[in-house]
Amino acid sequence: MQTVYYYFGLPQINCCSSVTVGLEGKLDSSGANKIVNQSLLDYYRIPMDSLGGVSLSADAAAGDAGFFHFGQGNICYGRCASGVAADLAGSSAFNAAQHVRRNGIALQLPFDFTEVVENLRQERYRQSSPRGIERFASTESIRKLYYLTRNYLPFEIRRQLQRIYFYDWKRVSFPAWPVDLTVDKLHEHLLRLTMEASGVKKLPFIWFWPEGAPNCLIMTHDVETSVGRDFTFNLMDLDESYGFKASYQVIPEKRYHVTDEFVSRIRSRGCEFNIHDLNHDGNLYLERKEFVRRAIGINSYARKYESRGFRAGAMYRRQAWYDTFEFSYDMSVPNVAHLEPLRGGCCTVMPYFIGGILELPLTTAQDYSLFHILNDYSIDLWKQQLALIRGRNGLISFLTHPDYLIDERTRKIYELLLIHLREMAARDNVWLALPGEVDRWWRARSQMKLHQKGNYWLIEGPGKERARLAYAVLNEGRLVYELAGTPGREYTTTIPTV
Repeated sequence: MQTVYYYFGLPQINCCSSVTVGLEGKLDSSGANKIVNQSLLDYYRIPMDSLGGVSLSADAAAGDAGFFHFGQGNICYGRCASGVAADLAGSSAFNAAQHVRRNGIALQLPFDFTEVVENLRQERYRQSSPRGIERFASTESIRKLYYLTRNYLPFEIRRQLQRIYFYDWKRVSFPAWPVDLTVDKLHEHLLRLTMEASGVKKLPFIWFWPEGAPNCLIMTHDVETSVGRDFTFNLMDLDESYGFKASYQVIPEKRYHVTDEFVSRIRSRGCEFNIHDLNHDGNLYLERKEFVRRAIGINSYARKYESRGFRAGAMYRRQAWYDTFEFSYDMSVPNVAHLEPLRGGCCTVMPYFIGGILELPLTTAQDYSLFHILNDYSIDLWKQQLALIRGRNGLISFLTHPDYLIDERTRKIYELLLIHLREMAARDNVWLALPGEVDRWWRARSQMKLHQKGNYWLIEGPGKERARLAYAVLNEGRLVYELAGTPGREYTTTIPTV
């Protein structure tokens, strides 16, 4: 297998220097934190010996978790030695960036960076900021009543009830609408601080997407009813006419009958078949014992259909229970969930691991939310979200439903989206992928490493032939990403930092 080298044309970095980057809040007897911060290293896949010996550690924060800032607009949730607010409204009074201590090349943060990132990704901040109507609607009795009567309620009444539930969505300040980039900005901010402390102006890392693609785009379709099931292949024809393949998430029990022919026909056309809940009654995560019983059934369907991906009904989720699943990847966590029954959001546009499961966050608004909650029959919101995601080189993920695209009006809007995406992908070399392909790539990238050999950087690990070297460059207080070594496809993404 051919070795991949990249010449970086800078003074050679001392390969024997060490980097101590540890933010787990566990201090040894000497007071120095020796645990490597995997969150920062895994996000970028930077070489561990490339920061000139900078030491990055954290205070052992005690007390209750709360809200605070780390830089302008970067809202965090966790424990922080410099103080936290009990709610979002008071968080701006506690800016941890003002309490970062620097002594030469040693940096000390007043909080555990990894803890804060995981709190955001796993939506642990939700427990401190639930809405009254959400608490009421999420109770077992109310949810059961809704799903029992749902099929008997006229569509207009259901839609009106949903609009009442979401009446205050514009007043939800966190996560940020229409795309929240907090986790990504936190990583960039911390990387900039460590580069400034070490004096490194140009830091190599393994680019996020294969072949140097600026972004990745996946199309997914959840099949809600028998009517949607019967329209599946019409939607597939429409997607294919614009050059797109998609994954189809199918409900295995009660809603409609799933035949082996239906499954094989989806796959025969190059699309993916995944599991969508068990019966989509809204009760998957209500109680642990019942969840385990249902998860056993879900896992059995995954084995039966050889499905590697999953999405829960109505985007319900409880990440602490994911270890019961046998899937390779999940797609149930929105980036920002202002228009989902369960508010929150993972605050990132990048895939991330929850234990052994890779999460592919939903980073754009669902078609149902756009058309029936916002009453917006245009692609303007989708375009706005695309611009924000593309500016961070993130995962562009769409969720639409054959059930809601049967109507000619909505289908025409969806077709406008396909036209826009096709032009964007062709112009800018966006990677059009299936979720399973993203899962395989992200897992491969997570095992790749960068090593210096003379004046070259060497990418090692399975799948390295598709990987590309990139640089994080400090440019007048701004962090700039530069893709290296691919003639005709080099570009720079400028990312402002604070």
